[in-house]
Amino acid sequence: MFEAGRLWALSERECLHLLGIARIGRIVFTEQALPAILPVRFVLCDGGIILRTAPEGRLARAVRGAVVAFEADHFTGTHCAGWSVVALGRVRVVRDPLPGTAVTALDQCADTSGARPHYLRIGIELLSGHRHSA
Repeated sequence: MFEAGRLWALSERECLHLLGIARIGRIVFTEQALPAILPVRFVLCDGGIILRTAPEGRLARAVRGAVVAFEADHFTGTHCAGWSVVALGRVRVVRDPLPGTAVTALDQCADTSGARPHYLRIGIELLSGHRHSA
């Protein structure tokens, strides 16, 4: 199937499938002219990456209208085999209601202590991924 120690490019379809089953990723953005990375819970919904944040939190302030990178991956600890997917796109505030399944998935780990839900969508403009074999 895969040659040991190799890196294999994934198709767009494979990348979207893997993003669809992952739940934790990292958003890469610029904050005060410096690179910043935050782990976030996310869902893939209607071809975009949806995440929840505080309306006036660090992330929401930094990414308004910005182009960001988003990365999700999964690797086995013993064999160092797995996959990595990177998406690039512009961030927008979600104004329309999300499907209930997306809200449920995002709210599972959210701090819901009084803050109203605030969802961001990364529109996927560029997508790439690799599978790593042990």
